[in-house]
Amino acid sequence: MEEKNWYEEWFDSPYYHLLYANRDQQEAVKFISALVEEEKIPSGASILDAACGKGRHSKTLAALGFDVTGIDLSKNSIAYAKQFENDHLKFDVWDMRQAYANNKFDYVVNLFSSFGYFDDDADDTATICAFATALKPGGTLILDYINTEYAIKNIKSREIVQRGETQFHIQKRVEDGFITKQIEFLANGEDHQYHECLKVINRYKFEEMLAVANLELQKTYGDYELNAFTPATSARLILIAQKKVVNND
Repeated sequence: MEEKNWYEEWFDSPYYHLLYANRDQQEAVKFISALVEEEKIPSGASILDAACGKGRHSKTLAALGFDVTGIDLSKNSIAYAKQFENDHLKFDVWDMRQAYANNKFDYVVNLFSSFGYFDDDADDTATICAFATALKPGGTLILDYINTEYAIKNIKSREIVQRGETQFHIQKRVEDGFITKQIEFLANGEDHQYHECLKVINRYKFEEMLAVANLELQKTYGDYELNAFTPATSARLILIAQKKVVNND
């Protein structure tokens, strides 16, 4: 039997959602509402939420009047999200490295650092290209990543996070071009170990990938309050990029 990648196991685990329980629906509503207002996303726009998890951002977008499709590799997350489907919200199991549709969506969003998992850089570029393929000409990609420069400078090598009766022991380090977390905890009388890896990708590397995908960076934000991005002090790197309109005349 083929061994699963770390992200297939960890993101499909209920303990992933427990560890990040602070990233809740309330946070999603605040961020998405600010983003919709700042970017003037028109009512009724079609939006693909790539790597949507259990759908907290998708649900928020649909409630604001958009036509939303959420995709994720985790079968468990999508099975959970499907209970919220309606005429303007649907979910599908999908590998985001593959184009979900051609020229269909006004916006593609990829939020909460749902990127940078793959060992091969070609998979990162393929993912950006898949996002671009799904966009209509002139459509917009919104990609929310960690600011790796800030994250490395402020890394905590050890951290304990308490979630109810579960205590997560986390070790962080930078190695081989990734910021890695080793996550250990005791649950139901058993020791559990997972790890999480995010590739060190700066703005300029993202711009290179965007260019390959025929996307042009329009602006950047540095946090969920949508303040300006500053490499040394911003916790996030939120990229707004537009798919170029190709003139075949």
